[in-house]
Amino acid sequence: MKIHWLGLIIMAVLCIAMDVYICRRLSHNGYRWTMRFNALLALLSAALVIAIGVMPLSSASTANHTFVSCQYMLYTFFAILAPKALGMLVYGIARSLKRRWAALSAFVVAALVFGVMWWGAIVTPGKIQVNEVELEFDRLPDAFDGYRIVQWSDAHLGTYDGRTAIVERQINAINALHPDLICFTGDLVSRETNEALPYRDLLARLHATDGVLSVLGNHDYDNYVTWDDERAKLADRKALCDLQQAVGWRLLNDDHVTIKRGQDQIVVIGTENYGDRPGEKRGNLVRAYNGLNDGHFKVLLQHNPYAWRANTLTNSNIDLMLSGHTHAFQFMIALGNWRWSPASLRYHEWGGTYREGSRYLYVNIGTGMVGPPMRIGATPEITVITLKKKKSTPKKN
Repeated sequence: MKIHWLGLIIMAVLCIAMDVYICRRLSHNGYRWTMRFNALLALLSAALVIAIGVMPLSSASTANHTFVSCQYMLYTFFAILAPKALGMLVYGIARSLKRRWAALSAFVVAALVFGVMWWGAIVTPGKIQVNEVELEFDRLPDAFDGYRIVQWSDAHLGTYDGRTAIVERQINAINALHPDLICFTGDLVSRETNEALPYRDLLARLHATDGVLSVLGNHDYDNYVTWDDERAKLADRKALCDLQQAVGWRLLNDDHVTIKRGQDQIVVIGTENYGDRPGEKRGNLVRAYNGLNDGHFKVLLQHNPYAWRANTLTNSNIDLMLSGHTHAFQFMIALGNWRWSPASLRYHEWGGTYREGSRYLYVNIGTGMVGPPMRIGATPEITVITLKKKKSTPKKN
């Protein structure tokens, strides 16, 4: 997390101008106690900006507690700024329409935005949404009809700063689903391996008939902090890989496993992160499995859904790809079957099930948080994917 002083200065100037205007309007209308309360919020905002600006946050030596505290401080700043800004907008529109309820409507909008933002920071991250998905395939071997894969993604364990209760609920929820296979699709941590250490015993409790398979996400490569040297960075990445092996997971770094049921089998492939930014195209499908167009039913674990169109569809006949990464930008609006997230502005496939012909992609929106410590509408997700053999349609005489 890198702090840009120019951005902070511009933000501070805008906040001061807005607060001066609000205080003048409140004083003019006789709301002196409200004016004083707003002045206190303005001072708190200024203190938060100063504190964030002086914190050493980019170094690997920065304690996770300090980093998480800064995230909450920054979020508090915006949770003060956003309601006031939107309230001002509503007030201006109402006054231009010469409505007497301008001040009341501005207050209601500000209070609603404030409540939604803090509900998303305090309540939603502790919830779990178990999504059950059934997918049919022509090529699925008979013995795997009804095979249950539980997908967990983007845990970002540093989010919780050593508090294990939320992660324990997620682990218990996964085990309660009695999966045949558990797949973790990357971003176990946000910055470095130390974030995962308090959860080591919990991670070891994950259990499935065919074990736990995992891949690395973009945050698992230690690129979001400044290291003293490249050796330290590589050592920390190795420590994260070793931790996953120690808790009983099978980490697929451009590798694959074959799962058998009698004479039938499926192949599960895992590739390193193949992202849409420069330097993130690490995964190599050919290295992971050299029979990419053979007759076996294949599942691919790949952290970034970008790889589906950029690589998977064109270079293989892989039947199902499981991804994460997007978090739905930790903001989602859902009305019935309709869903929208700002993630859709960047990713064509950002959450849920996608299909091209007989091939599927599922994007899990994850459980953890990165950046703002909130999830508004984007409830932490655990997915149960049941593989079904597509029944042939009888021919008419």
